[in-house]
This record gives sequence, structure tokens and C-alpha cells, in this order.
Amino acid sequence: MEKYFLYPRKSTDVEDKQVLSIEAQIVELRKYAKDNGFEIVDTIIEKRSAKSPGRPKFNKMLERIQNGEANGILAWHPDRLARNSIDGGQIIYLLDQNILQYLRFPMFRFENTSQGKFVLSIMFSQSKYYVDNLSENVKRGLRQKLRRGEYPGKAPIGYYNDLRTKTIKIDKKTAPIIVKAYEMFATGNYKIAAIADFLAENGIKKKNGRTFYWTRVKNILTNVFYYGHFAYGGEVYEGKHKAIISKRLFDKVQAVMDKRSNNTKAIIKQPKPFCGLLKCSCSMSVTATTKVKRQQNGNTHAWTYYHCTKKSKAVRCMEAPVRSEALDAQLSAVLKEYQMPASLAAGLCELIGKDEKAEEAQTSKASASLRAEIAQLAGKQSILLDSYLNQDIDRDIFTAKKAEIMSRKKTLEEKLERTLSGQNAWVEPMRKWIAKAVSIRKIAESGDLVAKKCVLAEIFGSNLFLKDKKVVINDDKFLSPPLKNQWTALRAALAAPASRRGISFVEGPMRLELMTPCLKGRCSNRLSYGPVVRLPSDYTTK
Repeated sequence: MEKYFLYPRKSTDVEDKQVLSIEAQIVELRKYAKDNGFEIVDTIIEKRSAKSPGRPKFNKMLERIQNGEANGILAWHPDRLARNSIDGGQIIYLLDQNILQYLRFPMFRFENTSQGKFVLSIMFSQSKYYVDNLSENVKRGLRQKLRRGEYPGKAPIGYYNDLRTKTIKIDKKTAPIIVKAYEMFATGNYKIAAIADFLAENGIKKKNGRTFYWTRVKNILTNVFYYGHFAYGGEVYEGKHKAIISKRLFDKVQAVMDKRSNNTKAIIKQPKPFCGLLKCSCSMSVTATTKVKRQQNGNTHAWTYYHCTKKSKAVRCMEAPVRSEALDAQLSAVLKEYQMPASLAAGLCELIGKDEKAEEAQTSKASASLRAEIAQLAGKQSILLDSYLNQDIDRDIFTAKKAEIMSRKKTLEEKLERTLSGQNAWVEPMRKWIAKAVSIRKIAESGDLVAKKCVLAEIFGSNLFLKDKKVVINDDKFLSPPLKNQWTALRAALAAPASRRGISFVEGPMRLELMTPCLKGRCSNRLSYGPVVRLPSDYTTK
């Protein structure tokens, strides 16, 4: 007697894919069984690919056939039963042993004979060939996408997959958040957990509404996709998508990550405006304490005192505290000594205009050198690819060298971009510094203590001390040497005798150096790292 297991199968267990496949198979197979009078013992629905062996319901069905529950299988096509040699071999072996006697397919006629089993084995082989050929076609398509710089996967946070154009585009809502996360972490003042909280506060979290684990945030902060490359199959490729961060910012984040891993130095919160600006004469830090007095008539008075923290057990500090008002007056007086007169500002602005033109020629020469080096790296990359294709080097060496060349090439490309876009980039910072130096008197006479602290910290760094209730600017008893920068050059010019005010005030170590990031390592103008700057002969400080 013929007893059958009805076996419909689709290749995925995702509910929204191949939705009608199972339903259509069941309807057609039951109609076929009814028309031919077949007895259906059970319907076994499988939602797994047959490319590899290990389908649980298929194996259970064969086990039940061996136990005698049925002696036949009813399926839509032989490729529903097997697309690999092991499962196909099991079916043919059970037919050889006469344990499985019947195979029925609406679209394929099979008889349990030597010729029928031969044809069935051909059908199984054809099904396997279809899968293998499909896999090769998919891999070929992926390789072509990689060569074109197209990422063959789901876009990371900050981007989205445009199904219409089949490209990856920037998500204008989440991309600025990712950029801000990179900028925050690059400062070194935030832990990975703090970045995760920042992302959650801005709507970037897990599907269940919880904050990302630190590992997920670390993956975001180390993803080369954000600066224009992408990693696939253990290899780095140049992406066609638009970068949302620079390689320079990415390298800063990696440097912070390498330096301290998950340990981030806590953010120092300054309770009072001048805390962190001065040190006590005993070299300890200076802190502030507010004293409040409440009178019986309801009036309240508050005084703020700056004093030594006295945390050293080896040194007994005898310095007395200083009232905030007295300290403010002293710091304002010190600050006024660095006010730039309008006549000096005009002379410097005139020199800036001349040096701005001179730098254009230097930029042209530097950019040509960078382009030549980039072209040389591109040639090396081509030679490396040819060596790999000719099997002169193995894959590990190829991928490592390719990543190294691409990283260096990206760095040079960004350097070239900065060189071109940063042509005369020192001009704006220099003019801003001049404007700041001119506005010092206004800041010193104002009540904005935070603004005073910012300017004083820029001028003196950590060279301000409290001694006998007086502000001391680093005398011989302190180990730190005085700062030698544009401010000390300006101070030297202002303190020079009237007879010398018409000659250079930046000669030798006292030359005017604008220490800004855009000027570091550059010798593009006479105001920074350049020749002597001479003032107009009629210059005076009055």
C-alpha cells in the first residue's frame, strides 16, 4: 500500500520572503494526491535551504520512513528534496534498499528502477549544479561591486541603502550624530559608555530601546566606512560612498582608543572661574571656597577665597587665602600688559597681506609633490595586484600590503586636500589673534571672569603662581621656564625702550610665533618661524 509524506519546502525561514511558496506547494500537492488516490500520512513543512545537509525535519522524515510509517515521498520537484550530494545519496540509498519505494512529483515522472534512479541522480546533480553556479554568479557580482567601490551589505548607522538607486547614501538625521560622537571621543574626555549614552539620547539605540553595548559603540568608532573605505572579507576597499568624517579625525579616535582602551580620564569640572589657572608657591593646586554670612535682618553676604589645596604631607604651606576681588584685580592688571596697540596691529596686518601672496607659490610646489607621491602609491598598488594575480605573493601578504598602501594613500589625499583648502590658512588665525590681543583691555576691564581665565591660560599656561597673596609670573624659584610664544614676543615689544620700538622686537628666540594647529610645522610667513619682523619707524605704544 502506498503511504506518502507530503514534503513542501522553501529556502528561508523569513516570513516575508517566499510567502506563497509553501502555500502553493501544499495546494498543488494535495490536489495531485487526491486525483491519484494517494494516502497522505503527514505533511512536513521545511523552511531551510537544501544547499547543505542537516535539515532537521528532512532527517526526521527519513527516520520515520525507515521505521515504516510511510514508504513514499510526495514533493513538487526533486530539487525540493536535495541540492547537495549527501541528501541526494541518502534518498537513492533508501530506494536501493527498498525502504523508500515511491517518489512522486507533479512536474517529474519517476519509477523505482535502475534507469529511474539514474535519471533521479542526474536531477539531484543538476540541482546541486544550479546552487553552485548561482553561488559563483553571486560571488562574481560581489567581486565586481567591490571593484566599483560599492559596499555589498547593509549600510552602517549614519547611512542607508537606497533601494531605488541601489546605492548607499548619507542619512541626514543620524550622520551628524555619528560625526559628533567621533569628535567627542577624539577629545579623550569621554568613555565609550558616555558615547553610548549620547547616541541613545539622540535616538540611536537597540530595537528594544536599550543603549548599545560598549562593543557595538567600539565597532562604530573603529569602522573605516565612515571616512570613505570599507572592510569586506578581511580586506579593505576604497568606497564609492561619501565620507562623513575625515581620515584625520578617524586616526585621532584610534589613537585615543589605543592609548587608553576603555579607560577615560574623568572630565575635570572647575567649580570657580580661576580654579585650574594658578598654583600655590608650594606647587600645589589652588582651589576656592565660598564663605556665606547670614545676618539677623535676613541679608546674606558671600565671599570667595582662593587658597592652596594643602594636599601635600611633605610640605607645610603657609600661604594665606586671597579674596576673589583682589585676585581679579591683580590678574586684570597682568592682562593689560599684553594689550596690542592699534598701530602695531596695523603694521602686522600689512605684513600678513604680503606673506599671504608669497605662500601661494609654496602651496603650489607642495601640492605637486603630494600628487606625485599619490601617483607613485597608485602604481605600487597596481603592481601589487598584478603580483597577486600572477600568484607571486599569497593572499595574506597581498591584503596586508594593500591595506597599508591604501591607508598611506588616503592620508596623502587628505593632506593634499588640506594643503589646497588650507592655502593661507594661517592668515585667519593670525588675524583673530591680533583682534584678541587688541581686545585684551576690554576683557581685562570687564567682569567676565571666564573670558579672563581663557586668555590668561593661553598666555601663561601653568606659569601663574600665588605667593604672599600676589600673582607671580614664574620667577627663578620655579622649575617651569617662561613660555616663549607670540605673547612673550608681544610683551617684549611693549616693554622695549622707545628708542628700540622702530626695530625688530622678534629677533632671535623672541620672534613672533603664532602657535596654532594650522601653522604647526610650517614656515609659510614672516610672522611665524620666519625672518625678522620690523615695525614702522614711527611706531609708538601710546
